[in-house]
Amino acid sequence: MFDFIRQHTKIMQFLLFLLIFPSFVLFGIDGYNRFLDQGETVATVDGQKINQPELDNAHKNEVDRMRASMPNVDVKFFDTPIAKYATLEKLVKQKVLSVASDKLNLQVSDQRLAGALAADQTIASLKRADGTLDMERYKGLLASQGMSPEQFESRMRVDLAMQQVLMGVSATGTSNSAMLETALNAYYEKREAQVIKFSPLEQLSHIKSTPEDLQAYYKAHSALFQSPEQASIEYVVLDMPAVLRGITLSEADLKTYYEQNQSKLSGLETRRVSHILFTISKDQPSADKDKVKQKALGVLETLKKSPEKFAALAKEFSQDPGSANKGGDLDYFGRGAMVKPFEDTAFSLAKGQMSELVETDFGYHIIKVVDIKSPKTVSFEASRAEIETEVKRQQGQKKFAELAETFTNLVYEQPDSLKPAADKLKLNVVSLNDLKRDASTALSGQPSWLKNPKFLTAIFAADAVEKKHNTQAVEVATNTLVAARIREYKAAHTRDFDDVKEQVEKLWKKEKSELLAKQTGEQKLKAWKEKPETANLPSAVTLSREKTKDWPSKLVEAVLRAPTKSLPVWVGVDLGAEGYSVVKILKVAPPDAMAVDRSREKAQLGTWLSDAESAAYYDYLKDRFKATLKTPNPLEPLVSLK
Repeated sequence: MFDFIRQHTKIMQFLLFLLIFPSFVLFGIDGYNRFLDQGETVATVDGQKINQPELDNAHKNEVDRMRASMPNVDVKFFDTPIAKYATLEKLVKQKVLSVASDKLNLQVSDQRLAGALAADQTIASLKRADGTLDMERYKGLLASQGMSPEQFESRMRVDLAMQQVLMGVSATGTSNSAMLETALNAYYEKREAQVIKFSPLEQLSHIKSTPEDLQAYYKAHSALFQSPEQASIEYVVLDMPAVLRGITLSEADLKTYYEQNQSKLSGLETRRVSHILFTISKDQPSADKDKVKQKALGVLETLKKSPEKFAALAKEFSQDPGSANKGGDLDYFGRGAMVKPFEDTAFSLAKGQMSELVETDFGYHIIKVVDIKSPKTVSFEASRAEIETEVKRQQGQKKFAELAETFTNLVYEQPDSLKPAADKLKLNVVSLNDLKRDASTALSGQPSWLKNPKFLTAIFAADAVEKKHNTQAVEVATNTLVAARIREYKAAHTRDFDDVKEQVEKLWKKEKSELLAKQTGEQKLKAWKEKPETANLPSAVTLSREKTKDWPSKLVEAVLRAPTKSLPVWVGVDLGAEGYSVVKILKVAPPDAMAVDRSREKAQLGTWLSDAESAAYYDYLKDRFKATLKTPNPLEPLVSLK
């Protein structure tokens, strides 16, 4: 069932990017519209443009938020055409839904807005002990994002209105239990069949080529034997390591940082906590949740009378498999390690104090603070290495911005040589031979950015090719600028037949063997349908979607999709490069009786059906409002090779 995921990791990278990045409409989107009239148009919706600077800014904001929420993530993972295309698709979707909400005249009431604000975890963290919102902190948070409360709430209204566009479809999706059961039974159905495969490899010995065959194939498929345009180049890189090499730290800078960041350097407060967990799930009926809650309240009352029994009751009642057998002990942890309601309670209690019932997504908790470790002040010398690293990083960021402007100006103002820029900034001019326009071509031991589409477009632009001028400074990665120039250029051309003769013969034989395997299989299928008794087939096997590792997925799908009103049924399956299979379906078997509850699978299938309806409606809206993406989808070559 999950073969596609395993076999298409790049496509899944794209999907993962879509799933983990938050909505554009929350904090940090201010400034998109100021780019509307600048730069190349990358998409249009209902006549409204989305331009390159708007896309660049949106993607930068997304990466910055990802870095803030996951400090250890490698941002290079998102500095790819696939990730940037995902950002563009999200911008287009936002624009489509915005236009749709306007056209449908969808409104958001004050009550619904208030509910959405109350549900926002960031805003909830600004509440005082009495439950009222700390307006000064609220205004300060929004000001740091360049917004006033009025602007933010206006954006929230827009976001909620856009959500209503698809909610009307997803919320009304219907999928009754009988339909879902039928679909699951069909998916898990099994079929007994006899399978024989005609492999292209078996046909190779029957194939002989002539010079005329190879010449004809060479001429008909000349595109396969193209040598892409290539160039011998020289380039200069301005990156953070180069900038950092030129920075000398002063003792005063280090001590100033130490004085201003002592609390950060000393670490955070940690707490040792024990808990008793009574689990609930989101889809659990309310009556069942109430039973769990009453049970938890009963244990809480017992603990209030006999707090020394906490460990014993945790072993008896807690449903946390990781801590129950340890008396509920979770060991020491700092802020950010637990879900917010649990953390807020744990850090509000005194040592030895026990909480009331605390509800999280996991269930109901009774929390007890066992110990508190306050951070210890770290001396300047002990933290010196850490301080030097951080101060150097901060100064490097500032210095890079200054040098980037100088670098950009120098390579532009003196277009016939990279040496002036290299000399002034103490950089090296690097030579490279045989750089190909084809971005998929890897160069062993060379920087990965040599495959960057923006860089390749710049180096093979007309001005760089014809006049051998420097390219502009191209940002190929975070804090990495490259300028290059061509020393020698070779245009794209078809390679001589003699140079590719072996490749031509190999491809010709592959094509012919696949065709012969298919023809042989089709002939056998026709003959065996007419005279089944002449078929010499292997023993029957059972085919199902649950176990496909021994059989091509295309074969399994063809067998399970074949009509079976009258058995046996003969099926021919063209497997392309793998050959051709003839299948005699003998018997349809129901899926195995499953002891486990299928409710989760039904719920998932119901969600997929609802999502599919929403996706179909969104596709309709894209067509209606003429949404056009002008940037090529980097996944299309992967899909075309399937």
